[in-house]
Amino acid sequence: MLLLRCPPLLLLLLPLSSRPQKLPTRDEELFQMQIRDKAFFHDSSVIPDGAEISSYLFRDTPKRYFFVVEEDNTPLAVTVTPCDAPLEWKLSVQELPEEASGGGSGEPEPLEQQKQQITNEEGTELFSYKGNDVEYFVSSSSPSGLYQLDLLSTEKDTHFKVYATTTPESDQPYPELPYDPRIDVTSLGRTTVTLAWKPSPTASLLKQPIQYCIVINKEHNFKSLCAVEAKLSSDDAFMMAPKPGLDFSPFDFAHFGFPSDNNSGKERGFLKSSSKFGRQTSPKPRVDLHKVCIENKNIFTVSDLKPDTQYYFDMFAVNTDTNMSTAYVGTFARTKEEAKQKTVELKDGKVTDVFIKRKGAKFLRFAPVSSHQKVTFSVHSCLDAVQIQVRRDGKLLLSQNVEGVRQFQLRGKAKAKYLVRLKGSKKGASMLKILATTRPNKQSFPSLPEDTRIKAFDKLRTCSSVTVAWLGTQERNKFCIYKREVDDDYNEEQKKREQNQCLGPDTRKKSEKVLCKYFHSQNIQKAVTTETIRGLQPGKSYLLDVYVIGHGGQSVKYQSKLVKTRKFC
Repeated sequence: MLLLRCPPLLLLLLPLSSRPQKLPTRDEELFQMQIRDKAFFHDSSVIPDGAEISSYLFRDTPKRYFFVVEEDNTPLAVTVTPCDAPLEWKLSVQELPEEASGGGSGEPEPLEQQKQQITNEEGTELFSYKGNDVEYFVSSSSPSGLYQLDLLSTEKDTHFKVYATTTPESDQPYPELPYDPRIDVTSLGRTTVTLAWKPSPTASLLKQPIQYCIVINKEHNFKSLCAVEAKLSSDDAFMMAPKPGLDFSPFDFAHFGFPSDNNSGKERGFLKSSSKFGRQTSPKPRVDLHKVCIENKNIFTVSDLKPDTQYYFDMFAVNTDTNMSTAYVGTFARTKEEAKQKTVELKDGKVTDVFIKRKGAKFLRFAPVSSHQKVTFSVHSCLDAVQIQVRRDGKLLLSQNVEGVRQFQLRGKAKAKYLVRLKGSKKGASMLKILATTRPNKQSFPSLPEDTRIKAFDKLRTCSSVTVAWLGTQERNKFCIYKREVDDDYNEEQKKREQNQCLGPDTRKKSEKVLCKYFHSQNIQKAVTTETIRGLQPGKSYLLDVYVIGHGGQSVKYQSKLVKTRKFC
């Protein structure tokens, strides 16, 4: 008798379109060697009792498995897992050919005679199924015979998995589902969904190593982890053969569980024999599909979702010893809508202060009371750059990033309404000032040069003074310079935290003020002013700030400058 792990089961892949094959001989020593060598099963598609195989179907090209049950009243379980396409499959049984049911002695029958004995009889149909569910055939007492499993995909080329065993009670390779296999949505937010589920008895009772893998996508629920892998993998990645001696791992999405071995494709004989396998395939585009494995937990919060969006959630219990999985009943949920933003009304010619949370946004509305030819938006970003979008009656007119002070002049329209959207920085909270006006000469913020740095002259530095210079503009403005003594370890990072350009001279101590003066130049090339700051202490560090104050009283701070007096003179 031929035994595989004691129970007598042998599966053999015989494609209908391929050349006829001879069933394995009864050479027990050779067969046991083949069982130990996993490469044998990949190459010949023969699998032992209690193992799962992965294979491939071309559209409208059937495949057939044969397996022999040599004793009556043998338990039998067959599981077929479709991946990325529905399958049609049928299980039937017929009496064993005389030689196959003998004692294994004597010469084998001629190949053509074996073929006729196998294929000329249809056999008795035991079970059939059409669809994309994971489906099972289970019998506690099966007759001896030659079992035939036919599979067909009519939609497209696809891959699938087959598992068969004669000891279904003791094997239990697939994790067992709880009595309630549903996934519950326990909490729902704008960007988060919290899921909970009951643990698998395989983990809680049998203490087998189980982890839970959650799959999130926007299209539909999945019925197997194999289907998820098929969605994430390209056809050519699946064609790579497993490396001999390594188990199949369904979580290696890059190569569909198969190690990246340049020689692996050469080891599969059927890769050479079929011209279809040699066709050129292009990788499938990546889909918006995410998988997270969380070990042995039964609650998880999915974050970073989009508001007002429907998501599908699937849960798979995975036996980490066998790498085989069972699907819970999937669910779906729609995240909550984004909270409606309060719209701030802008008044013509009046500066409005705006605070925006990190990655947040604010909406402002400007509705001029009179007809106008032009409208001007002046924006002063106090910290990092912000994005401004302006729409007139729903039409986008402006979309720009703003750093420092910027002014935008747009064409007006009678009775038009303007909606302004301000988006904050990803780095942190944003602060800004904004002015909207229909009066072209109304400028609340002072004009600035392109370069707002303060330059210090090292050669003019003494023990009690430093000399600095900065650029001005053609517009006559008031400039005020302030100084503050800082510690010697004061660095650029501390200076950066104090770069709020919207804080004006009114926030400074009177003792820090050096002087104020008016300055401009019609020749922009000569719009440079210098100033010597005296009365400083030897070897001390000072932070210098220059403020330019416009006609409307609004001020803008230049970039701060750290200077140090000489210690010895």
